[in-house]
Amino acid sequence: MTITIYHNPNCGTSRTVLAALRDGGHEPQVIEYLKQPPSRDTMKSLLAAMNMGPRDILRRKGTPFEELGLENPALTDDQLLDALAAHPILMERPVVQTPLGVRVCRPADRLQEILPI
Repeated sequence: MTITIYHNPNCGTSRTVLAALRDGGHEPQVIEYLKQPPSRDTMKSLLAAMNMGPRDILRRKGTPFEELGLENPALTDDQLLDALAAHPILMERPVVQTPLGVRVCRPADRLQEILPI
């Protein structure tokens, strides 16, 4: 079974989720998304699996969200995807993909929604 975590090692929640996966006997594929941002197609696929749009995954705190003017409701999904590609720090974390689905695991207990028993 393949589990992937889009991880930021500087984020406490991301570290907690990674530890929970490992404590549960899973060794996920760890993608440090700040170093290896998901491609545009991967991001679209992850968002579709979560039934979310790009605006739903934007992180505001500690990011260039405001200086980029991303609160503007006139911005299209394509423009928001471009911003996410250019500034991966904008992606809320951690995002975990398992055979049972994809979730932004914030709070960390959302991981339980997609972990096989």
